[in-house]
Amino acid sequence: MQELNFPKFVFRFKNSENKVSIFDVIRKKFMVLQPEEWVRQHCVHYLIEVKKYPISLINVEKELKVNDLKKRYDIVVFNTDGSIHLIVECKAPKIEIKQNTFDQIARYNLALNATYLMVTNGINHYYCNMDFEAEKYHFLKDIPDYK
Repeated sequence: MQELNFPKFVFRFKNSENKVSIFDVIRKKFMVLQPEEWVRQHCVHYLIEVKKYPISLINVEKELKVNDLKKRYDIVVFNTDGSIHLIVECKAPKIEIKQNTFDQIARYNLALNATYLMVTNGINHYYCNMDFEAEKYHFLKDIPDYK
């Protein structure tokens, strides 16, 4: 797999039926290793090991409804009160992050009301802080560490 713009993390792999799988510490199971999953797992480890978010507050690949359409988010980090702190949208490294990716995460955030948004393809990372009163967002250098 392609080297990504994240710190080096230790992963568990398994090979069965000529498919390589990577262990997801959140879902507690092996997932087929696709380029987007590679980015997602790096991001999960970044949140846990670098930003110190507790595993118990992180959710991966769950369904949500946006305008009566079923969608799946990549990663959500909750606050301890159950509100949503962060939504992460992961793309494969070869997918260029364009306006449509920001539009996608903005649509998800209409339903989720996260304080922070992160969009990554493993190479480029974008971070935003929502300003709900002014109905806009501000780009950040990084997301905050867990407090």
